[in-house]
Amino acid sequence: MKEPKRQKLAAAGWTVGGAADFLDLSAPEAAFVEVKLALSQALRLLRTRKRLTQGELAGQLRSSQSRVAKMEAADTTVSIDLLVRALLHLGAKPRDIAKAIT
Repeated sequence: MKEPKRQKLAAAGWTVGGAADFLDLSAPEAAFVEVKLALSQALRLLRTRKRLTQGELAGQLRSSQSRVAKMEAADTTVSIDLLVRALLHLGAKPRDIAKAIT
């Protein structure tokens, strides 16, 4: 949010914060969410760079298209382990995964 808008909202009595504030997340919980989001974004980027549909990737992973969609949306039912395995399957190296989460 741009600073003038933030100041205007604060002057009107509104509290401005982020998702971690709204959800009352601890620092480790917020970091976990950020890592999961970064991995899911990296998965979608790599999949599209390889010109694969979600269905095609699902077939390679022996999964379903809807599961791949949940992976790319960082759904709460998707583990970080699954995201990392999918990235490695697409050819990502450990350094690529480390770069994605930093």
